[in-house]
Amino acid sequence: MEHECWRQAIDAEFLALEENQTWDVVSCPPSVKPLGSKLVFSIKLRPDGSIDRYKARLVVLGNKQQYGLDYDETFAPVAKMTTVRTIVALAASQSWSLHQMDVKNAFLHGDLKEEVYIKLPHGMPTSSPNTVCKLKRSLYGLKQAPRVWFEKFRSTLLGFSFTQSQYDSSLFLQRTSKGLVILLVYVDDIVITGSDKDGISQIQNLLHSSFHMKDLGQLTYFLGLEVHHRPQGIFLNQQKYIQDLVDVAGLTNTTSVETPMEINVKYRRDEGELLEDPTFYRKLVGSLIYLTITRPDISYAVHIVSKFMQAPRHLHLSAVRRIIKYIHGTPSRGLLFPSGSTLQLQAYSDADWAGCPDTRKSTTGWCMFLGDALVSWKCKKQDSVSKSSTEAEYRAMSAACSEITWLRGLLAELGFSQAQPTPLHADNTSAIQIAANPVYHERTKHIEVDCHSIRKAYDHQVITLPHISTTLQIADLFTKSMTHQRHNFLVSKLMLVDLPASI
Repeated sequence: MEHECWRQAIDAEFLALEENQTWDVVSCPPSVKPLGSKLVFSIKLRPDGSIDRYKARLVVLGNKQQYGLDYDETFAPVAKMTTVRTIVALAASQSWSLHQMDVKNAFLHGDLKEEVYIKLPHGMPTSSPNTVCKLKRSLYGLKQAPRVWFEKFRSTLLGFSFTQSQYDSSLFLQRTSKGLVILLVYVDDIVITGSDKDGISQIQNLLHSSFHMKDLGQLTYFLGLEVHHRPQGIFLNQQKYIQDLVDVAGLTNTTSVETPMEINVKYRRDEGELLEDPTFYRKLVGSLIYLTITRPDISYAVHIVSKFMQAPRHLHLSAVRRIIKYIHGTPSRGLLFPSGSTLQLQAYSDADWAGCPDTRKSTTGWCMFLGDALVSWKCKKQDSVSKSSTEAEYRAMSAACSEITWLRGLLAELGFSQAQPTPLHADNTSAIQIAANPVYHERTKHIEVDCHSIRKAYDHQVITLPHISTTLQIADLFTKSMTHQRHNFLVSKLMLVDLPASI
């Protein structure tokens, strides 16, 4: 409170609360125990690390809420990262402009249905000791605040003739006589693009009239992702995020390595000494998981170290440090979404049979390209033990097929229907034959029925199953560690490039 910058931030917060008519000051009902609140202070930074502004926010102590009394449902959707990458790929391909908007004090716009009372915030004048605030709008900290805000925003957009996507609840579409307007929302961050420039301007004006909005212009920084617009396309990376992570790990002056994981090393659950405090390990791994949004080249290594979050050991921490040393050597690397790319979907699927030394479960790996742009990938341990490499590959193909079906539906909804079946490239001939051949035989009886959904997709020409050489199997990167040469070859196929001054 001794600093003018923080006093101004507090004044701005209470002014916003007052303008929004957030509460009514009333006498506390006898049966009500009001919730407490506190001011939370944060420094908002620009993408380059410089100070943008000082922020004070009044937060309710929602941990004291009681289910059924002052809150009910709490779930609120956020945009899937695959959807974000798909929209960026479409914008790059079609030369659409990407606009970004931010909602000021987003949660204050939500209308509360429940009766919620809070104690008068510290410093607020009162005429009676029994006075409390009865909330009319949601506040940060309330368990239902994200849901209430999203419902308010959703109903507003539907009133503007938008339709909500069936494939991602945070995606909204508006078809006009001049084309298409696409709006993607992630809590209070909004991305708008499409082929109708007049429609985009109109929705921006409508949002300004409905909420306290901040127009951030062309999309350059979104959820920690840096967006670079180049003549060759749009480039996504997380360079500042990587630099911060390297600093946190204390590896600023370390020597970089050429691959994220040593080849042929198997990490076990109970090998080595336990870490005294696993908090640091979990923090690093959590940051690495978020980094995989633009760095698929570390997906397999991060998948491995994520398995030991519950009881990490010193050996596992060494593996985490190696991943950070690898990204330290390639901080500007990210995904390129080329301009003018075709919009034909294609996929690659692979599996590492019985690769987990603790459970002998196999690892599924797949990736999806929209033209030349990588939009979706997965590295995941399979739910059950496969009795053969064919079964492991078949399960991986089935998981990839589900993602293909979802992506085809999303693209059709956006007006880019796939005229041809989507090729799903696999390198296991037996698994391809099981999917393409209706005759069951002994080795397929133990595969669950739901896996055979891939056969249905094949019969309905949703997918084709071309065989690909193992040496050209891009999804191999998501199932095992590999040599420096092999790793670099596959990374180049993923459209992962380093960002120079001009691509």
